[in-house]
Amino acid sequence: MEPQSNSTNPQLIAIVSYLTFIGWIIAFVLYQNDKSELAIFHIRQTLGIYLLGIVGMLFLCIPLIGWILSILLPIFIFVLWIIGLVNAAQGETKPVPLVGEFIQDLFKSIR
Repeated sequence: MEPQSNSTNPQLIAIVSYLTFIGWIIAFVLYQNDKSELAIFHIRQTLGIYLLGIVGMLFLCIPLIGWILSILLPIFIFVLWIIGLVNAAQGETKPVPLVGEFIQDLFKSIR
């Protein structure tokens, strides 16, 4: 019988971070016990994607621009979310297009 390890798979933590905000909280807690670059990279990416959605909603009350954003922003965020989730599932630390590098720089203090 093989000994069980207390560590959690970093790839699993990265994937869980994309599964709703509660999943992000669970991933962040799991990361505290098993720190890895892959996990924290995706925790940051997911936080940035979620915050982009929240900040984007602030623009929805602006006539015309808000209406256009109300159509395009959810699609854009969904595409970023899918790309991030696929990268996490493949164990890659590739930033999401357009905003990924900015997100990593913005949240570099999260360790």
